[in-house]
This record gives sequence, structure tokens and C-alpha cells, in this order.
Amino acid sequence: MTKRISLYLLLLFCPLWVVAQISYADDSYTKGTQSDINDPLAWGRDTTSDSSFEVPIGITQWTLDPRLGYVVPAENLDTVTHMFHYFNNTSGYNGEYTILGNLGSPRIDRIYMNRNYASPIPFMWPYDYSSSGLNGFRFSNTLSPMTNLAYHKVGNRQSGQERLHAYFASNINKDAGIGMKFDYLYGRGYYNSQANSQFCGTLFGYYLGDRYNIHAYANFDHFKMAENGGIEDDAYITDPQSFPRNYGSKDIPTALSETWNRNQHQDYFLTQRFNLGYHKEIELPDSLLPKMPSDNELLAQLSDSIRLVLANDSLRQTVALDSLRLAWENLQVKPQEFIPVASIVHTFSLNNLHHTYYSHNTPEDYYTNLYYGSLTNVKDLTKALVMRNVLALSLNEGFKKWAQFGLSAFVIQEHKHYTLPDLRNGVFCRSAYKENNILVGGEMSRTKGDWVHYNVNGEISILGASLGDFNIDGTLDVDIPVSKRDTLQLSAHGFIQNLDPDFYLCHYHSQFNWWDDDDLSKEFKTRIEGRLHLPRTGTTLSVGLENLKHYTYLTMQNTLIGTDATSVLSGDYSHDVAVRQVSSNIQVFSASLKQDLAFGPFHLDNEFTYQSTSNNRALPLPKFNLYSNLYFKFRLFKVLNVELGGDVRYYTSFYAPDYAPSIGMYATQDASQPRVKVGNYPIVCAYVNIHLKRCRLYVLGNHLNAGSGRMFWAPHYPIDPRNIHFGLSWNFFN
Repeated sequence: MTKRISLYLLLLFCPLWVVAQISYADDSYTKGTQSDINDPLAWGRDTTSDSSFEVPIGITQWTLDPRLGYVVPAENLDTVTHMFHYFNNTSGYNGEYTILGNLGSPRIDRIYMNRNYASPIPFMWPYDYSSSGLNGFRFSNTLSPMTNLAYHKVGNRQSGQERLHAYFASNINKDAGIGMKFDYLYGRGYYNSQANSQFCGTLFGYYLGDRYNIHAYANFDHFKMAENGGIEDDAYITDPQSFPRNYGSKDIPTALSETWNRNQHQDYFLTQRFNLGYHKEIELPDSLLPKMPSDNELLAQLSDSIRLVLANDSLRQTVALDSLRLAWENLQVKPQEFIPVASIVHTFSLNNLHHTYYSHNTPEDYYTNLYYGSLTNVKDLTKALVMRNVLALSLNEGFKKWAQFGLSAFVIQEHKHYTLPDLRNGVFCRSAYKENNILVGGEMSRTKGDWVHYNVNGEISILGASLGDFNIDGTLDVDIPVSKRDTLQLSAHGFIQNLDPDFYLCHYHSQFNWWDDDDLSKEFKTRIEGRLHLPRTGTTLSVGLENLKHYTYLTMQNTLIGTDATSVLSGDYSHDVAVRQVSSNIQVFSASLKQDLAFGPFHLDNEFTYQSTSNNRALPLPKFNLYSNLYFKFRLFKVLNVELGGDVRYYTSFYAPDYAPSIGMYATQDASQPRVKVGNYPIVCAYVNIHLKRCRLYVLGNHLNAGSGRMFWAPHYPIDPRNIHFGLSWNFFN
């Protein structure tokens, strides 16, 4: 199945080239000769006028709506200097993610309102640092072929972590382009059995004509994460003096070894749009209108004998000039633009995952249950495939003055296929689960205009396993001028969802974890949030409230095997994972204030977030998250931009989610056993960030305050010791 899909996607990029070349032959925007147009090194540019032709530099980028495939303008992040030193930070730009310490390790956002899982398969949720799918992926239109190369390094050869990132984009002509992205990460880790390797490869292409648009995207991920289960005793970090000798990070024993999670993931996306509309003449100002040639210039087009006859006959000359003027006017091509009135849209997406958990050395008492197999040869494999086809009819915004918004109606065909290990009469086998759903929905949006923009969309399942599921989502933003130099930006977002819990929350089979529950109720969620932003003062205030009913979540289910019932040591318990659902309502409130201050070259950026949850056992959240960044911004020699400063990241202590190696996901701590608090520990960093023309460079001193204390990201997973980060990014054109 995977080979067929890969072949289909590879063949898909061929029509992009063909369609582009057909329109390329008549491309009127180039100024070169026909030989220049056909020269692949010229890329449609005029290279005849100057032998020392300078490569043009310019790039426009956009993202895609994952359902209807329309274009959303985006910023070119490959030239942004500010905060570049945290581009490679798995814990996020502001340190808002819980991680396991290593670069590229599984993570979960501590800011609940920011949790947005792009993948439809839960095993990929903790890896959105490396694989975010189509969500946020940027397509590019370039004036000349562009390549961005970046290299990041942390630590030394024994415990260091490295990442190589490359992005290439090139236009076939002004309407079509192709490109690819390559991302390879290898982290050895500062603690034993923590190494991981991650490869992401992406191909993309597009054609944006008047009548026909197409975007194609194919992403291939191969992730391998070593699992150590955390350190055996937190005292190695919190109370190192209690041990007879000093332990380096590599000397601290861990719960697991020779244990890995592996995800092989493919993500395909194709959207096509056929536009129905008409051409409209463009009204040009008089200064841009072509000027009628003079009488002498018109007559110069005639042969000498005819001009001699006309010179002696004024009447014939007048008639001839009238004819020449009329012929010149008929030869003028009046500029036109295509006005799309309606569009027929088809969008195809497919996610395919092979998730494997395997181990060659599992401790006898680490897991509570062993449903089949042996501890010396663990290999749990589950497969998931989610495919969607969307067919839509859209009435486009702005084709007439009265068309102040766009309308779309769509139908979705959804197919899901899962494979799990199973036991039939005590004999190992594999079982397949299939779901087919039909959904219908619509969207109303306004993206043009100076003040008000909005989008309201919804879908409901009318047939299949998810019958009755619905999702209504809406956004609104308003720009209010408050002075000649500032605009108050107000935005709001809300949704109502009534959805079945994910398949893997209802069914999961493995050697150590096993559950089947078809009686879980639909999760009902409502959210409303607002945002106020004043660009001139650098002030952003965000407030959100969400209510959850039948909240479904993963939790640890541990069994005491030691003698001390108050112990929080991982080795004193055997481990299991279970699914729980809260029948009562849970409320989550969040308020965030971001204030950026500037005093000449000195800058102070602050972000403070408060959260409240009505159920800390099912949905634990830290009450406060703080990020503060003090830096000095200046320029040297008129070309070298420098940011020199330091920052601190902090959040209050809370019962952070535990990490379950057997499923490669986070789960709440077992509330029936002693729990561990994480947090109330600042992380202090210092950095220098440099930008010179097409090159960006940084050096970061991370965790400068490393020492004693509760230096943990998650229960039993320490923060990396003090280390140095280095990074370099370079843009190349042509």
C-alpha cells in the first residue's frame, strides 16, 4: 500500500512540470529573447542586456488551509534574526514545552490553550517539534532559486546533539514552483539510553494559474527514540551529597536500556482548484497608457514610394494616417485580470504510520502485565492509516462589490484503517479495524477589507462510525485605528466540538498495555478566547476559557512492588497505562500578557501566563509560566546586526504528566500513588545572536544556573546540565 502511495505522489509532481511548461511558452512577463526563455539557467530572466547580470533576490511564502486548500500568506522566517538562537530548542522559544531533556525528545505544551495537534494519529503528537505536517509548512515563490542551509550543535562528541536543516525552492516560471526540505537530527543525550535520530524529508510543488491551481506535498519521517524510563533515583539530582561519590550525568543509572520507540510516518497532501470566472480590463492611469506614435513615426512604416505619393496629396495622407492610427489602436493589447467567481475544489490527504516499540532487555518487574511474548524480545507493532477526500464548491469573495464574503459547501469522505496485535484462543494474531465516515459542512469567510475579517466553518458526520460528531469553529479580527501611528488589533476565536475519543483511546493492544472500550462517551468541548494587541507599545493580552465534558485521557496505573508505600522511586512500582474519562465538567481558564519594552538599544521582552484548571488530577497545569528576555540590540560597521543578552524561563510546580515509554506518549501521574511535583526552578541562559547579510549565527549558554535543586522537565527526567549551543544559517540564491 505504501509503495503504491509513494508512486502516486511521485507521478503527481510530473503534471506540475508539464502544466507549467505549457504556460511558460506564452509567458509575457519575461523580457529576454526566446533563447533566453528556453535556457534553464536564465529562469525566465532577461540576461541579454548586461553580461554582468545580477541575480534577483526575492521570495513570497504562504501556507495552505488543510481542508479547502486555499492560500494563507505567511512570513519568510528564514531571514528573521530575533530569537533565532532558540530555533533549535525543543522546549520552545519561550520554554513552554515539557520535554525529556534531549534534542527532539517527545514533548507536550504546558500552555493548554496552545495545544494544537496537527497529526490525526496520536503517536505523532509528541513529535511536532520535528514533524508538524502541512500545519505551518511554507510554500515559496522565488525570483531566483533559493537554498537555506542550517547547522545546529549542542555539547561534545560524547553527549552532544546535532541537527542539519536544508530548504530549497525554485520557480519553473512565475506561476509554478517546486522544492524540498531536508531535516536530520541526531542527539546522543546527556543521560544513558537517551539517544534519538530523526529524519524528515519533504517534497512540494505548485501551479497557480488563473483557471487551475494545484498544490502537492509529500513528507516522510523516520524517528527512532531510545527510552531510559527516567533516572532510578531523583536524589542523584536533588541531593547529590547523599551519595559516596560525585556522579556525572552519564554515571546515573536509568530504569531502562536497550529499549526504543520507532515511528515511520508518511504524510501526503494534494489540493486542486478549478476557478470559474471572467476577464476584466484593468484601468490604467494616463501616465501608464501607451502613447500614440507621431505622424512621422506612423508614416515611416510605409514604403518610400507610398510616402512619396502621400506627400503630394494631403487628402490621401489624412486618410492613410487615420487608417494607421486605427491599426495601431487595434494592435494594442488591453491589460486584463481574471476575476474568479466560483471554484470547484478537491483536497486529498493521507497519513500512514508504523509505530513500533521494541526492547532486548526489559527489567522483570518494570511492567505490571505481560499479555504475550517474552521480556527478552519485545516488538509491538501497530499500523494506522487515515485518508480524507474533500469535495467543495466555493463562491469567492470580492468578485463584485456586493460579494463581501466567501461561501463554501463541502462533503468529506473519510477512511481509517488500524492494525493491532491480538490474541485469539491464546494464539497471537493481528486484527484490523476499519472506519468509514461521511461528513458535510460549510464555511463563510471575509479575508479582504481594511478593518474586519472573519471565518466561520463547521462540519457534521452524517454517516459512519463517527455519526453525530460535529465541530463548529470561528475566528474574528478587527483593526481599529487609535492614532496616525498605531492600530488596536482585536481578535477572537471560539469553537464547539462533540467528537468521539481517538481510536487509540478506545482500543490498544501490546505486550504490556491492553484496553478495549467502545462505551466511551463523546467529548464535548466549548472554548472562547480573545486577544488584544497594540503594536506600538508592544502589548498583547490574551484571555481564554474552555469547558470540557467527558474529557478522556491517558494515565499511569502503577502497582507497588517495594515495601515503602510512600516511595516516589520509579523502581518501587510496576507500570501500566490506562484510559480514563471524566463524566463531570472541567473548566480551564488562561490569561497571558506579553509586554515588549525598548529603551534605545536596550530591549526587555516579557510574557506571563496564568492558568487555572478545575481538575488537577485529570488535567494538571502549572498556574504560572514566565519568560523574560533582556538584550542589547545594535549594529556594527553598518552591516552586522547583533543581539546580546540573557533570558530566564520559569513555571510554578505542578504534578506534571509522566512519560510512558511503552506507548511513547505522556500520561498523567497515578493519583492513587504518591506523586512527584516538577517546576519552581528557573532556567537561565545567555546568548549572542548575529545577522550579516544572508548569514545568521548564534552562540547560546544554556542552563547557566545548573546545580542542586529540582532540575526536572518531567518526573524522573532531569534537565540537561550546563551546555553550549551553536547555530549557523545561510541563504544562497541561484
